[in-house]
Amino acid sequence: MGLRRTRVDHARPADRYDAVADASAALVIRSYSSSFGLASGLLAPQIRGDVRNIYALVRVADEIVDAPRPDQDAAQRRLALDHLEAQTLDAIGSGASTNLIVHAFARTARRTGIDGSLITPFFASMRADLDPQPHDTASLQSYIHGSAEVIGLMCLRVFVAELPEPETVYRELSEGARRLGAGFQKVNFLRDLGVDGTDLGRGYLVDLDPADPDEAVWRAWLDDVDADLAAAATIIPRLPADSRIAVCVAHDLFAELSARLRATPARVAARRRVRVSGPVKLRIAARVVFRGGMPVESVGGVGKR
Repeated sequence: MGLRRTRVDHARPADRYDAVADASAALVIRSYSSSFGLASGLLAPQIRGDVRNIYALVRVADEIVDAPRPDQDAAQRRLALDHLEAQTLDAIGSGASTNLIVHAFARTARRTGIDGSLITPFFASMRADLDPQPHDTASLQSYIHGSAEVIGLMCLRVFVAELPEPETVYRELSEGARRLGAGFQKVNFLRDLGVDGTDLGRGYLVDLDPADPDEAVWRAWLDDVDADLAAAATIIPRLPADSRIAVCVAHDLFAELSARLRATPARVAARRRVRVSGPVKLRIAARVVFRGGMPVESVGGVGKR
């Protein structure tokens, strides 16, 4: 009887490490995010992997801030954020990291043009949550830019990376991507108003007291959200086909959340988190797919790869 051949894996060690890093980012997202799957599942595979790598790094930073170990104080968490930021910037420069999540993010960043101009504001906003202070208009705008707008811009970098003139398209669509991130963040602030104020001691939205929210201020912030989402809708038809449907689904899900928050008195929403049920999410996604990823208001052209 002949000897059975042992299978030889001819993949380069670097390729295997890259694959393990990507798988690690995917595991982080599966473990922490129940809402990531619906919209991201409509992205093309390469884009989905890149977006997952971005959100995995964001998730790790969030955990440092929001889920500290029992023996960690704010100073130690600040050091941990400093270290993670330094690792991330170093990996973008060198192309590799011993931290698997950082390595996955850096590969995406190097390929798509994400740089320190987007990474540094993100970590600055994460640090701000370690010592929460009441925001004024300027500090809130800075916080939202670092915590949300730059994430929208990172994703836009991924979406346009393979287009013939990615820098031109990125510049043209940046405002809409920034407004989409801001709108998402403000919706999260509104629906987490009670938890942020009671459990975390944070009051993000100017003039909106988590303990006693004023109805007129509540509605003014919802008007602000809807303006952001309307501005973001204008760029969705110009996104490449392999990302447009997913972005439109995310946009429409948050628009539905905004509508439900508007239908809920502020004091009630501060005590009970407003949600969109699974079946409603699926109906929203189906409508978007039927429209080919076009927002209802849009009549513009379609981006192509």
